[in-house]
Amino acid sequence: MMYEIAKNMLDLALRYTEDAEIYVEKGRNFDVDIKKDKVDFAKEVFSLGAGVRVIVDGKMGFSYTTNTQDTRKLHETVEKAIFNAKANVSDENFAFAPKSNYPDVKGTYDKSIEEFEVENAVEFARSMIDTALDEKCQPTSGGFASGQSEMLILNSEGVNCSDISTGFSGFISVNVEDGAGVSTANESESSTHMDFAPEKIAEKVCAIAKGSRGGKHVETGDKNVVLDHHAASGLLSTFMGALNADNVQRGRSVFAGKLGEAVASPALSIYDDGTLEGGLSSSKCDGEGTPSQKTALIENGTLKNFLYDLYTSKKGGVESTGNGVRYSYSDMPSVGSTNVVLKFEDLDEISSIKEGVLVTDVLGAHTSNPISGDFSVEAMNAFKIENGEVSQPVKKAMISGNIFTLMREASAASREVRQIGSFVTPRILVRNLRVVG
Repeated sequence: MMYEIAKNMLDLALRYTEDAEIYVEKGRNFDVDIKKDKVDFAKEVFSLGAGVRVIVDGKMGFSYTTNTQDTRKLHETVEKAIFNAKANVSDENFAFAPKSNYPDVKGTYDKSIEEFEVENAVEFARSMIDTALDEKCQPTSGGFASGQSEMLILNSEGVNCSDISTGFSGFISVNVEDGAGVSTANESESSTHMDFAPEKIAEKVCAIAKGSRGGKHVETGDKNVVLDHHAASGLLSTFMGALNADNVQRGRSVFAGKLGEAVASPALSIYDDGTLEGGLSSSKCDGEGTPSQKTALIENGTLKNFLYDLYTSKKGGVESTGNGVRYSYSDMPSVGSTNVVLKFEDLDEISSIKEGVLVTDVLGAHTSNPISGDFSVEAMNAFKIENGEVSQPVKKAMISGNIFTLMREASAASREVRQIGSFVTPRILVRNLRVVG
């Protein structure tokens, strides 16, 4: 059915122009919402939609529809894209992907989704709630989401890329009585497979909340700070923004003009890998039909490349890195990361740290300056590190610094690697980070 929709729309578009692209997406998703210690609602959602892009006289036009069963509506959607193109400004950098061969990407589909029902999603959420209550924690919010997504891209250059993937995610926040107030914490887990247990998520978040009770103020100063997986991923988004070719070309990246220069710790390499086995954002191709690939962005601290989609690659006179990310059939593709893998040669585990602070998560990472890299965020569920051991909890602390500066001296603080959002990273140790008590 998806192929028929795409082929019909492409044929319609080619009546008006020689350059057209059709993107069709089909989804089946389950969502459960937790409020306090109850399942607030649960739903199963089916979606099917198509987006069409056309180039007319060097001008790009786009339109989309969810009414894919009505030929007349498909025709109207194509005509809207043509109309929009004629109303836009010509740009020689607009292009569609050429016909290509696609990699075999593994670990992105769990067949259990075919038997999955909304009752399974509700059971997962209830298990998190029940476990939290058994651990003497009070759930405040949370949820569970899972789904299957299929996509197909056809274009006038001969591209024919289809992919199917699954995703599962559970998350919960809790409170624990803490004298005159409460101690809070949240935890989540995501995977392409249903390979994690609700009980483990709830047990972990309760352990963090309980361990955070009775926090003591920490003295203000420059300290060794271990960023746990969630905290690291929160701050790294600003760093990755500087590796986005669109930002580079617009003069909004500190890395502009620095290819071949040292920009990070010589022990650090960073890759964007859209083919990573089991990666949350792995696929055969990106949202434009360019084959997914592994791109070395930083190797041993040296800047090697940026992330490109078709537009920025043509503008920059280079090849696309397969980073034309498309979040939905209703969106135009733009430069984005897939699975960002951080590999450190240096390892400084907590047991080797005489004095420092462990930060489980951060609040306010979105307020970081995307150009300068300066940030000041609240340290969530922070703990003192004394003589190689995590000791007493820290009460009300901020951490501030510059993400580009701190990544010049960063090292791994654990062997365990987790994927949080786009980032596949260990705990990260940063030195001389300002901690404000």
